[in-house]
Amino acid sequence: MRELTEQELVRRNKIDEISKYTNPYPDSYDVTNTLKEARELKDGTKNISIAGRIVFLRKMGKLSFIRLRDLEADIQVQLKSDVTNPDDYEFFKKLVDLGDFVGAKGEIITTQTGEKTLLAESITFLGKALKPLPEKFHGLSDIEMKYRERYVDLISNEESRKVFLGRSKLYSFIHKFLGENGFLQVETPILQSAVCGAAAKPFYTHHNALDTDFNLRIAPETYLKQCIAGGFNRVYELARCFRNEGMDTQHLQEFTQVEWYASYWNFEDNIVFYQKFIKALLKELLGTTTIEYQGVTLDFGKENWDRINYVEKLREILGFDFLSIEDPKTLKEKIVEKGLFTLAELEDYKSISQIIDFVYKKTIRANIVGPVIIYNYPAFLIPLARRNDNDNRIIDVFQVVACGTELCKAYSELVNPIVQREAFEGQLKAREQGDDETMEVDEGFMGAMEQGMPPISGLGFGIDRLLMIIYDQPSIRDVVLFPMMKDKN
Repeated sequence: MRELTEQELVRRNKIDEISKYTNPYPDSYDVTNTLKEARELKDGTKNISIAGRIVFLRKMGKLSFIRLRDLEADIQVQLKSDVTNPDDYEFFKKLVDLGDFVGAKGEIITTQTGEKTLLAESITFLGKALKPLPEKFHGLSDIEMKYRERYVDLISNEESRKVFLGRSKLYSFIHKFLGENGFLQVETPILQSAVCGAAAKPFYTHHNALDTDFNLRIAPETYLKQCIAGGFNRVYELARCFRNEGMDTQHLQEFTQVEWYASYWNFEDNIVFYQKFIKALLKELLGTTTIEYQGVTLDFGKENWDRINYVEKLREILGFDFLSIEDPKTLKEKIVEKGLFTLAELEDYKSISQIIDFVYKKTIRANIVGPVIIYNYPAFLIPLARRNDNDNRIIDVFQVVACGTELCKAYSELVNPIVQREAFEGQLKAREQGDDETMEVDEGFMGAMEQGMPPISGLGFGIDRLLMIIYDQPSIRDVVLFPMMKDKN
């Protein structure tokens, strides 16, 4: 056990003294208004009960002040010796510390300095903080400690409170918006028997009762499409997903993804719907469709977002028809001949899809400010997407990219079971070439597809990346309450 500081020892010693007067950890308190609601009340409103953590404390003789805080707001509480219950006032002056929880009951007033205040008639002790708050109350300066002790960060950092309150509001908005547009929420398995739905490395676990190995879900896609086959015309899920890959400012191994699927739509329908969704979301959270991200202004309110044809743009950059090349070695040589990259830079990429995806991200995506719609993708990149009617080497896919960050991916879904099985077989070929992020054949999904599916378009996006853009956060860890951290030991 760690050694306690002097302040911690003093606070622990106060527990015995508090117990002589009241329970230091009572079971409840009757709150009539949240702090946010209390701030909106008219002066003279009486019998108001509020509660929160003390984040400011000034003890004086006959007049004292505290500031209570919760996630949404804070408010000043004034204690006066001729108004506040005398026993409560003496208890407060002797035993209450910064960081403790208290309840206060009284009348709403505005002080001479214009501060909305609760003039307390009584104070009720609600919980002792055994550790003091950070000395620098504007927030934790140690970034790693900020992620490890998010509860302290939330207490002391207004920006963090805004971000995570916004995250909760985002969830509520998604359910409301999709529900109003005819989508039904479902839940799909996290433990799955086939790695499918995205190009990623999975986590594996062993099911003792079944004596079977499973992978953790990398995407809910194939199960949501099975719901479509079963009669759900519009369906969605907020899915916790897991990908055993590297960590950087835009990637964590555990993340939250939203996917929705609509029968009888194509990807152009989803473009229209996603733009409508984003504009309404930004209005709800920020009151505007123009935002600042890392010093760049992004206008999501434009009627028509700019578009880039993936295949045409990459052909222009490479100077040759990359869709006609099947050998990864040949493709690398032609890219090197063009002077775009060296063989050393391409060494880690084994399959055609990996090589092309690398070139796209470095030459196209990295330079986009946006928001920009990128469409017409090579078919080998996404085996679950519908082939274009005019060229089966291209798929009806789009992504929205802003500041080099992928905000969503959507496509007209492949519902032809014969073509789908061929695409899965192509994944096996890519694996033989050394690509360890390929999909497996999901026979359960194939069975649903063979049963028959209508035309479908689906869209998926990561909650975390979207929040980074909305709240101008430099790292994905800044929008995840409890990001995974390496053990300090």
